Amino acid sequence: MSDQPLSAEGSSWTLAVRQYIARRLPLENLLPDRQPYYVGSWVYVFGVIAIAALVWTILSGVVLAFFGPQWWHVSAVGRFFNSLHFWSVQLLFVFMVLHLWGQYFAAGWRDGRAPTWMVGAVIFLVSIVAAFTGYLAQQNLDSQWISVNAKDAVNATGAGGFFNVLNFGQMYGLHVMIIPILVTILVVVHVVQVRMRGVVKPIEHRGEES
Repeated sequence: MSDQPLSAEGSSWTLAVRQYIARRLPLENLLPDRQPYYVGSWVYVFGVIAIAALVWTILSGVVLAFFGPQWWHVSAVGRFFNSLHFWSVQLLFVFMVLHLWGQYFAAGWRDGRAPTWMVGAVIFLVSIVAAFTGYLAQQNLDSQWISVNAKDAVNATGAGGFFNVLNFGQMYGLHVMIIPILVTILVVVHVVQVRMRGVVKPIEHRGEES
């Protein structure tokens, strides 16, 4: 092998990937030591609280998935974790909606940040599917009532051929595996986009430097 260093960026795909990441996401943006004053707005605090609620939702959900439905229905500890999971989801949606509305009315897609805002909107829509499958996975009278009444609506959209709300195994698998992974990936992408493009300036300070 030659001891000469690679000079061309295309000579090594690892070098190319490293240089691409360094250009698009420098460490000073990923881990900044200073932020503009408007980052302290409650709109962004709501986003951080939503992420914290998501962490609690996932952690409590892992415990529930490990022990199964019988445990969270008949055990006091299981009911506690079920309640913890339920209220974490409520907090997640409350603060996610506040964050999304705040960014909407502040025109958070300005100055090239439309992809960041759109990923946030997709997170909200996917989270609705996660909540829906969660209700169907409760294995109680509520879940049975919801699934039976939702069956015709889902079938009317044409999705009933591969999305059977009466199939507990399918709904449970989607809820505990596929959808949480998708939501987590989208949240990571959203946060990285915020770091890459920064936080949008308030409308009245649009022309000022951060």
